[in-house]
Amino acid sequence: MNPSVPSSARHAVAAFALVLAAALLPAGAPAQTRVNGVLPDFTELYEKQGPAVVSIDVTQRRRAQRPELSEDDPFYEFFRRFGPVPRGPQREFEAQSAGSGFIVSADGYIVTNTHVVDSADEVRVRLTDRREFIAKVVGTDRRTDVAVIKIDAKDLPKVTIGDPEKLKVGEWVVAIGKPFGLENTLTAGVVSAKGRDLPQENLVPFIQTDVAINPGNSGGPLFNLRGEVVGINSLIYSRSGGYMGLAFAIPIDVAMNTVNQLREKGRVTRGRIGVQIQEVTREAADSFGLKQATGALVNSVEKGGPAEKGGVEPGDIILKVDGRDVPNSNALPRIITQVRPGTKVVLTVWRNGAARDVAVTVAEMKEEAATPQRRGAQPAPKERAKPNRMGLVLSDLTPEQRKEADVRGGVLVEDIVGAVRANIQPGDIILAIIQRGVTTEAKTAAQVNEVLAKVEKNASVTLQVKRGEQTFFATIRMPNGE
Repeated sequence: MNPSVPSSARHAVAAFALVLAAALLPAGAPAQTRVNGVLPDFTELYEKQGPAVVSIDVTQRRRAQRPELSEDDPFYEFFRRFGPVPRGPQREFEAQSAGSGFIVSADGYIVTNTHVVDSADEVRVRLTDRREFIAKVVGTDRRTDVAVIKIDAKDLPKVTIGDPEKLKVGEWVVAIGKPFGLENTLTAGVVSAKGRDLPQENLVPFIQTDVAINPGNSGGPLFNLRGEVVGINSLIYSRSGGYMGLAFAIPIDVAMNTVNQLREKGRVTRGRIGVQIQEVTREAADSFGLKQATGALVNSVEKGGPAEKGGVEPGDIILKVDGRDVPNSNALPRIITQVRPGTKVVLTVWRNGAARDVAVTVAEMKEEAATPQRRGAQPAPKERAKPNRMGLVLSDLTPEQRKEADVRGGVLVEDIVGAVRANIQPGDIILAIIQRGVTTEAKTAAQVNEVLAKVEKNASVTLQVKRGEQTFFATIRMPNGE
């Protein structure tokens, strides 16, 4: 301690630090977690919530041929390098793995990750009071990585489910689990971000934290300081296989929707409306006359699907579902898949510079086989046209090309001269031009070039483009010079 600093100043700094620490904790947190020095105190949370967290050990029985020669045999290395190692008969062996889970009902229902119990031959659950049970897998869902298992027990401690929507970035959170086989381990950190989109995980808006999560934590709960479960620890980003400060949890509201369906019927049903969508960029919003880059832009509408029956059209921007905002394109499938099939929802769409409501009856999502992509229409040999001010070389479609592409109008992109900052390729078909909410159908190459020539410098224009079986929108900002 510096004796030159007056004691009154030191006391003032200490008091300010305590007030600041208290202000950073969420309102309504228990008194014992508000201030204990500078950092929150997790002792009571651990004592109260720890008994509802379980350890899970999984056994998988596999059969494989083992080498007749042991690795210590002098001929083993010879056969390994120059020929197949002699194999003996198939033998059964066991693979062991571990994870975590938490009790959601006093009669023994437990939530964990699908990847923890998937393909398990035996699931053994261990409670904090050292009791062990063989669990039954009630159901699993790979799309959300949520699983429900059941043990034969009564009067069990259970967790309290919280509201992840109320979580704030910077808020303290706590994980309890079994990292590297160490049962009932508590780690703490803060919420780093919300609504994270991860590759191949578009139905889950992950909660990102810097809580220390390691192998074995999977399936365990993420608590807020009120002792409520707000997420399921599911993924880590790591180059070493261990903790690197990036952990991801499934929001508990998404998880419980899956849990309730698995408990009721053993499987999960999801809604769909039959649209292909893309992100609304700032330039695209300007072209469609929107003040903000928000919503999901409809590329195409499935023929005979729910959206088409309800009146949704390509080029619509879906802004809301039953009054719930759609902030970006990733949010729409998350909202729709949570809707029970057969339910009618009201979509607020932006069309021709104005918002309107469209009623759509949600259908059930089913696994569909991928359909082969047809090749784009190819230009017929002709005299090469000149590029327009966007650098696009356009030509009229022949009747055969229209039939092959299944379009009534449109113009063909023969070539691209210069750098066009949009997802446009030779062979694409331009169907329409959208600027400031006004849509102009593309009928001939000359007409499209004339429309584009009138677009103001540095303004944004959106093209509706068809490529094979896909239809999408490409937005370009006009060059500042000619």
